[in-house]
Amino acid sequence: MREIDPHIHVEQKVLQSGAAFRNVIASTLGRVPDAPSVVTSGCGLQVPYAMTSPHPERVTCLPCREHAHREHLRLAEQVERLSGMPGSPIPDEQTAQMVQWARDRAQRFASG
Repeated sequence: MREIDPHIHVEQKVLQSGAAFRNVIASTLGRVPDAPSVVTSGCGLQVPYAMTSPHPERVTCLPCREHAHREHLRLAEQVERLSGMPGSPIPDEQTAQMVQWARDRAQRFASG
């Protein structure tokens, strides 16, 4: 019998999880994708979707918190790099807001 994991995890694709991402997909495609019953977590385990959270304060798995921290920092770096390219469609003000949001979120995962 398999031991039950009591930890709350993040999805491996932490930036593509949660209600906000599903809302973007729904508004773009006109359909709401079904939530999977099992997902791969940031720590590499297959866990029930119900045992994941995009909210830093709820995640109790330390490797998942570290994974989410890295992913949010990576997003901030990518947005900064892409916004500096000629012809970038993202205004500087939105870039700064997005970078700050990603860094704040990364800090929340790191300081849990």
